[in-house]
Amino acid sequence: MKKILSFLVVLSSAFIFAQTQDLYSLAKGDYLGFNALFDDNSNLYGYVAMYGYGKSGDKTKKFEYVILDKNLNPVANKEFEGDATAQDYFGYIDFRKKLVLYPTPDYYTVKGREFFYPRSKEINLSDNSIKNKIYYDYKDGKFTEETEPKNVRDSKKEDKAEKKLKGYNYVSVVYEIKEGGLLVFEYNDYGSYTNNENLLRFDENKNLLWTFKYNTEGDKKNSESMRIFEKDDKYIYTILTKEVKRDKSFFLQIIDMKTGKVVSQKPITGFSKETLERMTSVYSYYKTVNNDKTFDDKIVMVSKNYSNYFKHTGFVRFILDKNSLDFNFQTLNYSDLKTAIPEIDENGYVESGYYLDIRDFYFLEDGSIGILMEKFKPEGQYNAPKTTDLVYAYTDKDFKLSGAKVFKKDKTKWAINADYLFSQYLNSGKDVVFFYRDLQKDDKTKEKNWNLFINTLINGQFNQEKVQISEKDNFTVIPYVAKEGYILLREYNEKEKFNKIRLERLNY
Repeated sequence: MKKILSFLVVLSSAFIFAQTQDLYSLAKGDYLGFNALFDDNSNLYGYVAMYGYGKSGDKTKKFEYVILDKNLNPVANKEFEGDATAQDYFGYIDFRKKLVLYPTPDYYTVKGREFFYPRSKEINLSDNSIKNKIYYDYKDGKFTEETEPKNVRDSKKEDKAEKKLKGYNYVSVVYEIKEGGLLVFEYNDYGSYTNNENLLRFDENKNLLWTFKYNTEGDKKNSESMRIFEKDDKYIYTILTKEVKRDKSFFLQIIDMKTGKVVSQKPITGFSKETLERMTSVYSYYKTVNNDKTFDDKIVMVSKNYSNYFKHTGFVRFILDKNSLDFNFQTLNYSDLKTAIPEIDENGYVESGYYLDIRDFYFLEDGSIGILMEKFKPEGQYNAPKTTDLVYAYTDKDFKLSGAKVFKKDKTKWAINADYLFSQYLNSGKDVVFFYRDLQKDDKTKEKNWNLFINTLINGQFNQEKVQISEKDNFTVIPYVAKEGYILLREYNEKEKFNKIRLERLNY
């Protein structure tokens, strides 16, 4: 225990000490996990820790949650019965300010076709009551509440019978929306194509307000598809794609939230179909990256600019004025980064098979954009996937490159989601701080240690601090996101039964 205490003294010297909490003492069950909670405006609400007590019935397990505020004060806890197929739960706050516990499935508890997906739980934060979260199904003009999950065998059997009878499967997806009521997507799925697609809106009492029809006669050669990328009290913002014999055209289509009528439909041109097909989603090698932000007066989105299906030449920024409903695009090419990275080519490749893979986007209040990338080399037949340096490119409000900075980092193999951790906005969205870790060898001792790097960009100026976050004897420190200007460090050692979280203030 002496080594742990001495390490904490060293670690604390890098921060201004704030507060600590012992996760092992918060509940009697086995510790399962811990995650941050954000409201629907991406503001930190607090944290939830999960604990397990094992099997409590043929189809149930016993769990406990403990809710902490953003200052690490426990504010609520409760034991509850979950499905036997739940391994753990991840918490999030929905737009109704309810805490939803979303399950991680345990596929080994109930195997094969008897497996059923575990149900989510919903916690009313005002009175700490918990119940199964209700999801709605829509079919034949009626809503039903989904309370009991179906097993895999029954679901496949029903789909197969419907396909044999009708030639297609009817599909509907129901969303509760913060603007009030429900949105429903419905369509007929023939396998290789869909048709008879409808977007419907219902009020809080499930009365139909309007129906928007599209792709009514879709087939293998002709179709329409629609992607919603944002909505508010006035409008639903969509990208409409029309395909006629493999020739695709794209439109910014805006639908009135109250009436379901199209108020604007303008063609989007000047970019490849690959760019426009993928503009609402950005994928790194291993996950989806959040690529947009909505302000009071505009929606800003940054995506990759593709020259063909496999190659992209940089980035494109889309801005939609929410008042005039006008939009515009600007581009940023990889070749613009040559000052900072002389070896970069037009497709983002930098050296020996490495290319720049997206890690995060930052949308600042003054209209400037930050793009964080990592040098990445995919897995080959005889080699592991690898990452090295991080690259931060930042623009002005017109999406012109203001600068780029390379953060040198040792090579990491296999763990492709390991080094970049998270970020947060500072000073009301004017500045940003991002965190990454690096396993580095000491030149003198030749020992390898994990170091945490804290990088701020304030008023256009970079600053970096480095803190060692590893120690011998299986002592580990895991950083978590915290309230603005702070970082949360989870420090644990299973052998010593030590599992504490520490809220520390950043020095900036």
